[in-house]
Amino acid sequence: MNILVTAGPTREHLDPIRFLSNRSTGKMGFAIAQAAAGRGHRVTLIAGPVALATPKGVTRIDVTSALDMLAAVERALPGCDALVMSAAVADWRPEQCAGTKLKKRGMNPALRLVPNPDILATVAPQKGGRVFVGFAAETGDPATEARRKLTAKSLDLIVANDVTASGAGFATDTNVVTLFAPGTAPQPLPLMPKLEVAQVIVQWIEAHWVF
Repeated sequence: MNILVTAGPTREHLDPIRFLSNRSTGKMGFAIAQAAAGRGHRVTLIAGPVALATPKGVTRIDVTSALDMLAAVERALPGCDALVMSAAVADWRPEQCAGTKLKKRGMNPALRLVPNPDILATVAPQKGGRVFVGFAAETGDPATEARRKLTAKSLDLIVANDVTASGAGFATDTNVVTLFAPGTAPQPLPLMPKLEVAQVIVQWIEAHWVF
């Protein structure tokens, strides 16, 4: 299969120095790319700003902002059989990005934001027979939001986790997730290394890809 994976955060710049972002390190997405390549698939990895080495056999595209990531996904998707959207894309960006550093004495203390596009919703019309996988990183019980996203974004699978749970979330080498798919009972996985979680996800994609 040709599998497209997104990973890491995006940075939404206010000026050349300051930006809005989140705590994503990209470890889960890079693990998925590694697992897919290890099973013989052709993998394209679109990565936000992260400090991780490219997995062996993976084609990597580096991006910065949500708009950059959307453009990269739109370019790569036509040649792919599956999209795994594990990146933590910023929901908002500053309305304006200054070309030079904003001085403290001249800055407006109120930051005006505009919404970023929802990448999965934007590319949904191109889904066709492709497998679409999303992620729901939440606090507390992620099940309600996972089920909402599964339906709203016409996903084949969503991987949900509580980022505050022990051993799960950002910057860890392990994760605790539950898989949600239409018409089936949720599939909770125990605490596992992220690479093992990734292998479960890749094998699920293989089993549900119609070619």
